[in-house]
Amino acid sequence: MAVTVKECLELQLLEVEMLLSMFPKRGEITLDEDAVPSVQRYLRNADGALPPQLQYCIAVDVGEAKVKVNLQVLLPHMYPQAAPQLFARSDALHRQQQLQLNTCLASHISSLDSGDLCICEAVQWVKDNSLPYLENSKISSEYASEEVRVKETLHRMWIYSHHIYRQELRKKIFDCAKKLNLTGFCLTGKPGVICVEGLQENCEEFWRVIRYPNWKHISCKHVENIETEGSIDNLRLFHGFEDLQFQAHGDYGLRNDYHMDLGQFLEFLKQHRSGHIFQILFGVEGKLSDK
Repeated sequence: MAVTVKECLELQLLEVEMLLSMFPKRGEITLDEDAVPSVQRYLRNADGALPPQLQYCIAVDVGEAKVKVNLQVLLPHMYPQAAPQLFARSDALHRQQQLQLNTCLASHISSLDSGDLCICEAVQWVKDNSLPYLENSKISSEYASEEVRVKETLHRMWIYSHHIYRQELRKKIFDCAKKLNLTGFCLTGKPGVICVEGLQENCEEFWRVIRYPNWKHISCKHVENIETEGSIDNLRLFHGFEDLQFQAHGDYGLRNDYHMDLGQFLEFLKQHRSGHIFQILFGVEGKLSDK
């Protein structure tokens, strides 16, 4: 007999309850305060729209030094019948070690029986198997510091979307940028433009998170990498992550059907030494509007 979405969501809530009892301390599990209630409301009235997918982060202590490895979890509505989206990350891991760790984690999870709850198993696997990657990361860091002065690279991504309106999506963009220490902006309206700058792994994680599960009409138009022996903060074009909104060009009547004044946007780009990006984003050379 086919398993229903309702049955899957009930199992997901049971697993979250079990995890909260395993990790009762503040900060061990990061879960949006409306995540569980929205699923509970759907279960009481399954005729409504599906709730947002459950997503949370579990801070796992690894080794005697209790190094933090964060396991980020995103559950499809049909989990555990469908595989969960898992990603382990730690400030103590280099990008290569983090990639290897996640490859092995994915392989382990795929070897488990389909239909079984597996987040507790994933947590235990991260706890038992992360230490070698952490030690390799430490060794490679010590070796690099002995050989040459460590260089850092500022990564900057320019992302274009047909439009950005929904409040839920905008909140996701801003929360993710803040969490990953990224600066830049989000231009709301039609078209929508996002710029993020920071460490490469953080920018790539931002791109992965906001694109999932299937944001149509979005693309990364341009990437910039700038290497420095100092702090990447000295290379940032933006001091924070700005909510960018300009006066709509024309009156389209509908609240969510308006084009942003691209002349104002071009002025903003030039103020931040990025006027050349306009042509990359829109395929035309930008011209400032007459004052």
